[in-house]
Amino acid sequence: MEEIQIGDIVTGIYKTGKYIGEVTDIRPAHYLVKVKAVLKHPQQGDLHNPKQVDVQFFHERRALALNEQTNIPKQMVKPFEQDVPDYLDSLKEAITTCKLELTEKATPWATESLKKIENLEKDYFPARAT
Repeated sequence: MEEIQIGDIVTGIYKTGKYIGEVTDIRPAHYLVKVKAVLKHPQQGDLHNPKQVDVQFFHERRALALNEQTNIPKQMVKPFEQDVPDYLDSLKEAITTCKLELTEKATPWATESLKKIENLEKDYFPARAT
């Protein structure tokens, strides 16, 4: 398997989101990745009690921002060979996919998650807010 190098474009899973980014540093157990696009929006709620509503605090989880850097465990990083999409376009697509999946679930967790996602959407895309 080819070794990932600084400057490589990769996908990485951070908490429950998936991103495309550029490796900016290599550490013993992690790659430092600068975010360029969103493939999967993070799951809402408590990471320690996934898909539960009856938790102490139901977290609103934002996607990592354009050019935000984060440490991603090496085993969660894979090379990305395609063109990198525009950040905002990728975020809109990830939000749309997330909302569709939540709508299909029709559970209390999905309903609460949809509220959080719709709130985030207003913040992410203020020009579209009414």
